Amino acid sequence: MRRKLIFIIPGVIAVIMLAAMFWLNYEPPVFDPLERARLHAETHGHRNEAGFVITSTLIDTVNLLLDKRGGYMSNDVTPPWVLLDNLPNWEFGVLTQVRDLARAFRNDFSRSQTQSAEDPDLAEADPLFHFDSERLMLPSTESQYRKGVEHLEAYLARLTDPTDPQAQFYARADNLVDWLSVVEKRLGSLSQRLSASAGQQRLNTDLSGDPEARQSTGAPGEVHVQTPWLEVDDVFYETRGAAWALVLFLRAMEADFEDVLRKKNALVSFRQIIRELESTLEPLHSPMVINGRKFGLFANHSLVMANYIARANAAIIDMRILLSQG
Repeated sequence: MRRKLIFIIPGVIAVIMLAAMFWLNYEPPVFDPLERARLHAETHGHRNEAGFVITSTLIDTVNLLLDKRGGYMSNDVTPPWVLLDNLPNWEFGVLTQVRDLARAFRNDFSRSQTQSAEDPDLAEADPLFHFDSERLMLPSTESQYRKGVEHLEAYLARLTDPTDPQAQFYARADNLVDWLSVVEKRLGSLSQRLSASAGQQRLNTDLSGDPEARQSTGAPGEVHVQTPWLEVDDVFYETRGAAWALVLFLRAMEADFEDVLRKKNALVSFRQIIRELESTLEPLHSPMVINGRKFGLFANHSLVMANYIARANAAIIDMRILLSQG
């Protein structure tokens, strides 16, 4: 009997671990920013002013990141959480977009001009979201991010208070352009990293277009770039997390910047960006991220994802040009 238990107990533990990993490996679906904003307004008695939808969406995104099934996993060191790597990479993709948007709030959306004072709550929230994403010991990552949410909620309360003119959100085309320029760079980087899954010979175009340009150190004219095999799924899920957050933020931006987008006749083009990013969130009908050759027998999920990201990025470039025009 004891000999049987030696084999049975580890088998039972392994089955429980696998079941827990399957249950925890869960990407939450995108929510409706407008509906969440409406519920937020009803719960807290806020008015739907300019910037209300995107601010409440940022708050809800961070809360969902921390409170989703299994909680925040990037700093876990115990099984079965430590055995999961897809969700931590997904979380980092979401977190990168949260950090970029929080900084845009601090530097652009809440300020009327470069010489205006920054909002005190946003000045506190921004560095809190840039806290180490994998820290477990005190202060923990979760505690710092929750403090950041508290400052965002304080900003939102002041933003909707008619007696407090200090808290502002400026829904101007130039502010939207500044944020989209950051998104453009993030998506461009992700597209390149995804494309490198199959290996590429890339020409060095770092100094193209400027004959007087210089760089700090020399670089070869042609390099071979390929994502290590064990990191292919990491880049894939980081991209899915970034796209998930961007779908939410862009939907919220559409509501808060609707007048600006209509005036520029850019509403349909803006929605097309969202449509391209939504395509990246379709369920993966495979037990793993397949990394086939470019035109080989098996699919390459990273290249499919890179296609959607590149299309969204191209649409954002066109959108920035359109919004920048008078």
